[in-house]
Amino acid sequence: MADIGIHPHNQVPELKDYNLYASDPVLQRAVARGGAQWRESELLRQGAEYGAEATLRAAEEANHFEPELHTHSPTGDRIDQVRFHPAWHRMMAIARRNGIANLPFVDGRRSAWPAYGASLFMHSQIESGSTCPTTMTKASIPLLRLNPQLDAVVAPLLASTEHDARDIPLAGKRSITVGMGMTERQGGSDVRTNTTRAAPYGRGPWGEEFLITGHKWFFSAPMCDGHLVLAKTEEGGSTCFFVPRWRPDGSKNAIHIQRLKDKVGNRSNSSSEVEFHEAWGVLIGEEGRGISTIIEMATYTRLDCALSSAGFMRQALVQALHYSRNRYAFGLPLAEQPVMTALLADMALESQAATWLAMDLAARFGSGDALDLAWRRIVTPAAKFWNCKRAVGFTGEAMEVFGGNGYVETGPMGRLFREAPVNSIWEGSGNVMCLDVLRAISRNPDDAHLLLDHLQDTASQEPLLAAQVGKLRAAVAQPPQALEREARRFTQRLALTVQASLMLRHADSAAASAFIASRFDADWGAVAGAACGTGDPAALLRAAWTD
Repeated sequence: MADIGIHPHNQVPELKDYNLYASDPVLQRAVARGGAQWRESELLRQGAEYGAEATLRAAEEANHFEPELHTHSPTGDRIDQVRFHPAWHRMMAIARRNGIANLPFVDGRRSAWPAYGASLFMHSQIESGSTCPTTMTKASIPLLRLNPQLDAVVAPLLASTEHDARDIPLAGKRSITVGMGMTERQGGSDVRTNTTRAAPYGRGPWGEEFLITGHKWFFSAPMCDGHLVLAKTEEGGSTCFFVPRWRPDGSKNAIHIQRLKDKVGNRSNSSSEVEFHEAWGVLIGEEGRGISTIIEMATYTRLDCALSSAGFMRQALVQALHYSRNRYAFGLPLAEQPVMTALLADMALESQAATWLAMDLAARFGSGDALDLAWRRIVTPAAKFWNCKRAVGFTGEAMEVFGGNGYVETGPMGRLFREAPVNSIWEGSGNVMCLDVLRAISRNPDDAHLLLDHLQDTASQEPLLAAQVGKLRAAVAQPPQALEREARRFTQRLALTVQASLMLRHADSAAASAFIASRFDADWGAVAGAACGTGDPAALLRAAWTD
């Protein structure tokens, strides 16, 4: 970006009214590589919308004026409503209009996945809370199709690009959102210890009906029009159900919101604790196979975590570049001070590799190719682990570029910094992701060999990268119990090797060489900027953000 001139008090004006898509050459290249050029003009429109001052203000207000829980009406009736500032609904409307709630499931083209990924990547940079109910809605679509009677009712509402905020029964809605309820107080990620129960209630126009009694410790986005919920039946064990806010007869369902979580970040979005008092629901999938059913939804949302964390890193980099190019110290812009140039170059490499990792993974979701299936099974939890983990430190490093100006709520970095950890925790923390990588390999060993063979083909001319592939092969050959002790080390090596392979295939040669030279340097990692793999770090910065 061009310099904006020295402020009389050496203060950097807010970054606003810029185009997130037009200024991001890596994202543009990833969209083209995924075959989604047909979406180019729409992504340019979205990029301008996301960077516009009015959108930035709405994002701020949605997080400043937080959702409020109202459990009862003035006359004492149970209403369990969460009320939002209008800015929240504006951000939800933008997300819905831009395809984040449904694009890859309503557009049959394989390239709809990277097109979707680009929109989510940009939206997350500006307001992440609204992505939670929106991406869960998208991820629910293939699960709801398992119940044809219900799908006939909800499919047109899920396909809509209009945000309908009204809290009314589905029959009167123009569109709906769908959340999920899996975890309970006693178990967290160990959903097999769930105690919520479902009793048969008969069969109705939406399928097999059950009455659900129990609780959820994290019930994401309670104002969604329905939720996919895990509960145990007497005969089948853990089972997946669709539980709407309103029953088909127009009465309010017996879902009682106990309180909203007071979260570190993601404050525009409401997360809650709920109790079910014979709440009405219908069966999704096979009775007793609820965990495997809802894990499919989690796979899609894990992709979204990798995409949005890459978005966090991109926005943090852009803010750091904007600030350092327009803040002066010792007669030069901060960005031209050698130690700062090296730091920013290292961050630019990290952001680019995170973008390629997430966007390439998104492109593989639309394919039935054997390599793409293997890649999805193994790399999805690895990408979720690595991008989300890296975003936490990355946003803190970008905040430090601002100095004291980064540590105040009137600047852009506080909310971004607080937002970053949520993706590492949501849909499985780091240890869970690493174990899921190992589980995918043990269940489908041929997938691991197919993936490693592909990485070896790319690495054949790069000794540093080839050595990493060799170490991955040796690790996979270990007994499972030995490999589990090294789960984090293995997943880190896998993620870095995949990123290096993607950079080698798709990035420009200078960036790819710098990434490989730095990421497999023994001095890289503990402190950002210690090694950026090139003697010309300024060249990486010139390519990172364009007018």
